Amino acid sequence: MSRLSDILDQMTAILNSLKAVMDEEQQQLSFGSVNGSALQRITEEKSSLLAALDYLEQQRRMEQEAQRCANDDITDRWQLITKKTQHLRDLNQHNGWLLEGQIARNQQALEVLKPHQEPGLYGRDGQTFNAPRGGKKFSV
Repeated sequence: MSRLSDILDQMTAILNSLKAVMDEEQQQLSFGSVNGSALQRITEEKSSLLAALDYLEQQRRMEQEAQRCANDDITDRWQLITKKTQHLRDLNQHNGWLLEGQIARNQQALEVLKPHQEPGLYGRDGQTFNAPRGGKKFSV
């Protein structure tokens, strides 16, 4: 198997992993309440996979230029990678819409809670404003 075939196989494996991560991201974003630490882990994993994919893309371009061949096997693999990439782009866009919805719901919840917020409950010193200030001081 040629180096280009190996690179394309690696790209396909990473795209499959990226699909699983993005499905997990979509599931997290579809819940009524988002688990922030899980979403951060997913984001870091997605970034890592995308960086690996970018590196492999650079390797593919260099290898393809070196070979300059129209191997049918390579063409079929590249078409598969292109389809997977387009599907993942669409999935990522959908996850972005879900994230925007979560942000909007959080903002609405904050707006509902804002009128019920007790202004100035604690001062800068961490003490309540209504606490008696004139107590006896003692030292040990």
